[in-house]
Amino acid sequence: MSETDESAADGSTPVEETATGAEPPSAEDDAAAGGSSPDPDLTDVMGAEADTPAGDDGDRYAPLEVEGLRKEFGGIVAVDEVSFDVEEGTLTGLIGPNGAGKSTTFNLITGMLDPTEGTVRFNGEEITGLQPHEISNRGLARTFQIARELEEMTVLENMMLAPKGQIGESLWRSVMPVTRGSVREQETDQLERVWEVLDFFEIDHLAQEYAGNLSGGQRKLLEMARALLTDPDMLLLDEPFAGVNPSLEKRLIEHIHELRERGYTFLIVEHDMDLIMNNCERVIVMHQGRILKDGTPAEIKESEEVIEAYLGGEV
Repeated sequence: MSETDESAADGSTPVEETATGAEPPSAEDDAAAGGSSPDPDLTDVMGAEADTPAGDDGDRYAPLEVEGLRKEFGGIVAVDEVSFDVEEGTLTGLIGPNGAGKSTTFNLITGMLDPTEGTVRFNGEEITGLQPHEISNRGLARTFQIARELEEMTVLENMMLAPKGQIGESLWRSVMPVTRGSVREQETDQLERVWEVLDFFEIDHLAQEYAGNLSGGQRKLLEMARALLTDPDMLLLDEPFAGVNPSLEKRLIEHIHELRERGYTFLIVEHDMDLIMNNCERVIVMHQGRILKDGTPAEIKESEEVIEAYLGGEV
């Protein structure tokens, strides 16, 4: 069955430079005077290493465990008995042709859809049937193939919504004299961190632009930046590089590897086969709602059934 997310073509173009009246922090002024500011270290922006349990006897722990996942839409089976796990600190690729069930699987894992059968566990806790915000609060975040920003809010406002545990979300804390100072202090800290992430993704000049006015590539960058601000242990990335220019794509991959080495875990859907084969330790291939092959990039390249069903020739 064709899935809405996977069948929709992203007609986005590479990230564009758009002039706005956004005023970055003073570091930006220094950059204008001295050429360019040093690239922010995303590992510093993200804080400490991911808090993921370790396996017994040094075995690598699998924070995400999917077992017997099935989804039916009427009489059509979109995902059929899908089982796999993703080990901590890895970059795992999920590939397959349009309609294979990749985005539906993402939606089932992250609570966007309820499975007909099967279970999903994250960090040892069953999360099947939980709401998306509950799953995100447990450290499992995702991006979408078609970016889902809040169009009538600015880029900066979209980013400020992302961090968890904002005490200003309580009305009485925002207005009571005793607690108002704490709210302001937290917002100041969050704003500084938001500017750092905006600068890293090279969209700080768009801070005061309405999100609905961004190009497709810029929306992708905003969504990934917003997801990272939720302090996730694991990120599910659904075609995160579509519409992003090659130089920035290279930088993003480098920082993803930096985060992976610090314990963060990634599961990525991407149609760029070179990107998957050159960066993922493991690749899961879906076809017609099922797992066709699960192995290393070398094993996937040599699999005749994968070549016949999906790749259509030599990788």
